[in-house]
Amino acid sequence: MTIRVRYFASLREKMGRIEDTLVAEDIATVADVWKVVGGGLPLPEHILCAVNMEYAEPHTGVSEGDEVAFFPPVTGG
Repeated sequence: MTIRVRYFASLREKMGRIEDTLVAEDIATVADVWKVVGGGLPLPEHILCAVNMEYAEPHTGVSEGDEVAFFPPVTGG
């Protein structure tokens, strides 16, 4: 399975890259994607997720060709 992973805002700086392409068979959820790109660490609670430009939860399933995005919460005023 191939999944495109994108990082936004301060998370992009923290990760040191804009995006990754994952090729793995053992990825089933957004949380699984994070474990691969995040060095085995669980998904932090404050990180927002999207699959194919739709907000998603860590347990949301992913499929071949999906785009998964991670970004910090946005505040405004």
